[in-house]
Amino acid sequence: MPASPVWHPFTQHGLGEPIPKVTHAEGALLHTAEGRTVIDAISSWWVTTHGHCHPRIMAAIAQQAQKLDQLIFAGWTHEPAEDVAAGLVAIMPPELTRVFFSDSGSTSVEVALKMALGYWHARGEARHRIVVMDHSYHGDTIGAMSVGARGVFNRPYEPLLFDVARIPFPPAGAQQATLDALEAVCRQGDAAALIVEPLVLGAGGMLFYGADTLKAMREICARYGVLFIADEVMTGWGRTGTLLACEQAEVVPDILCLSKGLTGGAMPLAVTMATEPIFAAHWSTDRARMFFHSSSYTANPIACAAAAANLAIWREEPVRDRVADLARRQAAWVEKLGRFRHFDNGRTLGTIAALDLRSNGESGYMNGLAPELMAFFRDRDVLLRPLGSTVYVMPPYCITDDQLDAVWNAIGEAVISF
Repeated sequence: MPASPVWHPFTQHGLGEPIPKVTHAEGALLHTAEGRTVIDAISSWWVTTHGHCHPRIMAAIAQQAQKLDQLIFAGWTHEPAEDVAAGLVAIMPPELTRVFFSDSGSTSVEVALKMALGYWHARGEARHRIVVMDHSYHGDTIGAMSVGARGVFNRPYEPLLFDVARIPFPPAGAQQATLDALEAVCRQGDAAALIVEPLVLGAGGMLFYGADTLKAMREICARYGVLFIADEVMTGWGRTGTLLACEQAEVVPDILCLSKGLTGGAMPLAVTMATEPIFAAHWSTDRARMFFHSSSYTANPIACAAAAANLAIWREEPVRDRVADLARRQAAWVEKLGRFRHFDNGRTLGTIAALDLRSNGESGYMNGLAPELMAFFRDRDVLLRPLGSTVYVMPPYCITDDQLDAVWNAIGEAVISF
C-alpha cells in the first residue's frame, strides 16, 4: 500500500508506478521536487492554454483574494462574475445570451442536460430522450457518464446511468450512417437534445470528424426542434484552431458547455451558456419553475477573477496568432513522424495532434502499451498521457520551438523502442 493517503484519479495504485511531486511551474514547464524540469505536453489535462502561472492571471487571482474570497451566488452577485458573464456574451455567438456558472466540465454538462429537460418540461412537451454519439466522453458525474461511452470507465455504476439514444461516430467517408441514425431518432418525436463534442472526441481517442457533418447534425436537430448541446469543454478556447470548434461548421448551439481554458487553466470554473428561449422557459413568477441547480462554489469570485483575466488576454493579446503558429508546428511534426511505418492515422486539428502507434494489444484506452509509454516519456522529462496506443500532443500555446521539438523527438524515440 502507498505511504501517501492521497487517492489519485485514473491511477491504479496497485501497479506501484512513481508519482512525481511538482513544486512549481511556468510556461510549458513543470519543476519537480527531485530538481527535474518536465515539459507539459498535454496542458495538464487540456486546461492550461496560455501557460502555467501566467502573470496576468496570477495577478488577478492575488488581487481578488484580498477583496472577496467566496459568496453565495443564489440571489447575490459580485463584480468578477458580472465581468466574466459580460465578457463571454461579447466574445461568444450573440444567440448565447445567458451564462450559468458551475465548477467543472462534468457539472457544466449536468447543467446543460437539466436545462434541456427543464425546457421541455416547462413547455409541457414529453421530450426526455438524450441523443449521444458513440465513443463520446462528457465527464464522470452520473449524468455526464450516462451520455458518454459505456465500458470499463463506468461499468460498475451501470445501475445508476439513464438510457440514451446512440448514433455512430462518423468516420471519414461514412458520415451518412450517422446522419441517418440521428434523423431516425429525431423523427420519433421524443428527443430532447443531442449532445456532442464538436469535431474532436477527446477521451475516445482523439477521433476527428468533419465540420460538414457537424453542420448537418445541427440542421437535422433544428428541423425536428431537438436542442443542440455543444460540449466545448476540451475543444473550446482555441484548441481546434478557432475560439470554438463550432465556428468551423458555422454552427451555434442552443446550449454551450465551457470549462478548462475558461480560466486559462488556473482555477476550476465552468459555465453553461444558453439561448434566450432556454432561459425564458424557466422564467416565471412561480418559484416552482426556477432552475433548480447550484453548488456551494458557484461563480467563486477568485475563479471568476482568473476567468476575467483570461478573457482580457484573448481580447488584448495575439492569442489567435499563437494558436495558428502552434498549429503549423504541430502539423509539420505529424507529417514528419507520420511517415514512420510504426504509426497510423497521423492527424491534426488546430493545436491538437495525434498518431496511433501500431500495437497488437487490446484496442482503446486499456491497451497495455499506454503505461509503458507514459513511463518512457516520464523518464525523458516529458508529460504525455497516451490514450491507449494513441499518442497525442496538446501543449500550452506558449510552448517554445525547442520544447516542442523535445516532445516530438521523444515520441520518435519511443517508436524505435516499442
